[in-house]
Amino acid sequence: MSLEENKAIVRRLFEEFNKHNVALLDKLMAPDYFDHALQSRSLEDYKQFITMFINGFPDFHVTIEDIIAEGNKVWVLVKFTGTHTSEFRGLAPTGKKCKITVVHIYRIFNGKVVENWSIDDWMDCYKQLGVIEYKGFPDEVT
Repeated sequence: MSLEENKAIVRRLFEEFNKHNVALLDKLMAPDYFDHALQSRSLEDYKQFITMFINGFPDFHVTIEDIIAEGNKVWVLVKFTGTHTSEFRGLAPTGKKCKITVVHIYRIFNGKVVENWSIDDWMDCYKQLGVIEYKGFPDEVT
């Protein structure tokens, strides 16, 4: 597949996330999809996580800020926003908005996403939700 085709697959993936279309993941991702950050070892595991995510942040929206392809990998910088209105990862709903930035590196094989590495700032989201307190580094605290 071309670099542009690989980027189109990743763009479509986020379009479907924004529509909460978990069913279409079967067409975009391999059954043995592996997510290194989540340690999900199958597409079914990942779909369970996405369903939990949709339930926890039902108004979430992901915006692609930048996308780069090289070989069979696609790097994408995304901004996530959502309101925590239902349980998520054991956290009771806070009703607060959260904004985070995530970098994903997807590996594409035969037109499907087969693997993902991601770097995110969930700790910042938890701070925004008020479930943790950040006072700064020791030299920043007065």
